[in-house]
Amino acid sequence: MNIFNHISKYALLTIVMSSGLNASEIEPIIIGLDADMSAGAARGGLAIQRGAEIAINEINDNGGVLGRPLLLESKDHRGNPARGLDNIKSFASRNEVVAVLGGVHTPVAMHELEAIHDQQLIYLGPWAAGTPIVNNGYSPNYVFRVSIRDEFAGAYLVGEALKKGYRKIALALEKTGWGRSNEKAMKMALAAEGLDPTEIAWFHWGAQDMETAVKSIAKTSPDVILLVANTPEGLAIVRSIASLPKADRIPIISHWGITGGSFFEQAKDVLGDVDLSILQTYSFIKPSFPDRANKVINAYLEQYSDATDVQDIFAPTGTAHAYDIIQILALAIKKANTTNRQSVRNALENLTAYNGLVRDYSPPFSAEKHDALDASDFRLSTYDEKGVIVPLK
Repeated sequence: MNIFNHISKYALLTIVMSSGLNASEIEPIIIGLDADMSAGAARGGLAIQRGAEIAINEINDNGGVLGRPLLLESKDHRGNPARGLDNIKSFASRNEVVAVLGGVHTPVAMHELEAIHDQQLIYLGPWAAGTPIVNNGYSPNYVFRVSIRDEFAGAYLVGEALKKGYRKIALALEKTGWGRSNEKAMKMALAAEGLDPTEIAWFHWGAQDMETAVKSIAKTSPDVILLVANTPEGLAIVRSIASLPKADRIPIISHWGITGGSFFEQAKDVLGDVDLSILQTYSFIKPSFPDRANKVINAYLEQYSDATDVQDIFAPTGTAHAYDIIQILALAIKKANTTNRQSVRNALENLTAYNGLVRDYSPPFSAEKHDALDASDFRLSTYDEKGVIVPLK
């Protein structure tokens, strides 16, 4: 298959004219995508892919990078760490691959860290939030993230619960590195207020019956549940809460993992019976910078036939984060004036500023800071009656 089939004729003409070469002589710069594209968090993977594609098309329409087009290649890890590791090794073996975008799952990213650093492959995180993904002990560190960091998220969720007047706080956490990362952050935040969780209910990936976990939590009479789950397990928790007598239904403040799959479609019949709010960083409906958002919204509606309105942009944080981090990567490649991974990694630590969708990054990263976002970027949202994720304020 001709790789230039994925690049618009306009973009290719622009690049050819600026480079003075024939199209056949121009080697694309490859960015990999290693994400769940077909299992429980496939919607998150697709949102990331679309954000990256929009950014790449925009960059290519403006002449590419170093006179070369960018090209996204996607590999599906299906939420399986072993598949993710195979994908990383495959991408790393190819010199034309400058960086890889990750997906939704913290456990997959954690399993890949050794190979990422052994192969000196730049890993860009637009979703997975586990603190140790970035705070990984490797030097030099090849992981850069535009996403939530659980060290900040746990404290934020506890803080939001306290603002609502909740003092008796239970935790429902998936039994993975992501869940443990949040447990640590949430317990520290509670301890700072002289509090302990009323209960910590753990569950495994794929758990479908949450009745035991919900009963264990309910026995402690909490005011609220802080939930860390992806779509399948989050759906089971919400259904279990909805099945309780109305007076016993405990409010839920959820991490954003449930938005990476088809949660609303599967839960819409019971969402009216549950007080559910969800951690987010971005909304195309209420963007921080409307002019910047409108450009991406228009591109999204033009490129994807399943979207006819801004409300059709599902998992908006995945799209916005991926768009921003691809734009930042392009700036680093230009600054490095090469696609050598070590040089681009160093350039990522030494950019000055980028005005993005999510925020003004000044700078995005530094040698000491590989997380571009912090708690000031967080907001609580919920699903409206149409399944659109809308900010609560």
